[in-house]
Amino acid sequence: MDLVLIGGVSGSGKSVALAALEDSGYYAVSNLPATQLGGLLDHLKRARQDRVAIALDVKTDPALEGLQGAIEAARADGWTVRFVYLDAKTETLVKRFSETRRRHPFSSDDRTLREAIEFERGRLADIRSLGYSFDTSDLPAAALRRWVKDFISVDPSRMTLLFQSFGYKHGVPLDADLVFDVRCLPNPYYEAELAPLNGKDPAVIAYLESHPEVERMYTDIYHFVGSWLPDYARDNRNYLTVAIGCTGGRHRSVYLAERLAQAFGGRYQVHTRHREIG
Repeated sequence: MDLVLIGGVSGSGKSVALAALEDSGYYAVSNLPATQLGGLLDHLKRARQDRVAIALDVKTDPALEGLQGAIEAARADGWTVRFVYLDAKTETLVKRFSETRRRHPFSSDDRTLREAIEFERGRLADIRSLGYSFDTSDLPAAALRRWVKDFISVDPSRMTLLFQSFGYKHGVPLDADLVFDVRCLPNPYYEAELAPLNGKDPAVIAYLESHPEVERMYTDIYHFVGSWLPDYARDNRNYLTVAIGCTGGRHRSVYLAERLAQAFGGRYQVHTRHREIG
């Protein structure tokens, strides 16, 4: 029996994620208080609904108190439980609410939109660590739907690694567990014929591999991640996001994320995401 719980801040894409799961064959429930989770699962189990996706309610149950106990009880009852926490940068959330002209659930006459966003984020801080955190700031809805479908396709009992490239000039991803700064490496951007390309292109790969410091950086990151993965696994971490950042997020970080994903792919479930190249 497979249960996917969706939580996170308002405006982060929970409804998009829930719709993607429903399209994938899950029985979808929107805005359920955590206190009602056990009763609903008992009902669905009797109804032989064995693939369930639930978006948790943050309006009437903003702190989601008791969520950890509810997850443990569901697992004890035979459910495989995955909890996804969606987040986005405050600037992105302000823009989304402004564009849709929706009212934030915690807005009031005494609380601005930005204050409402930070208030909600603070109320949810304790549950973020219960699951896999994902930053939707730079994702259009179609990309988020694809990510959700990738997320449910992996074996939840095995460690999954996400190697994510990004550009520092656009900010560090909110969902990164480990962050490596590779801006000190030679930059292909300053070579006229390489600037329009990215770290997947053979010419960029050849340029980077011609510099010994790039190999040294790769080796150091590879050994650091590899040596600590067993410890993350013992801490019951099924997902780990390793973010590699360069200035623009198109050349050096992409190359290293791709190479690391290939190196770890034989032992772990691996995904790549290149934030600045789509």
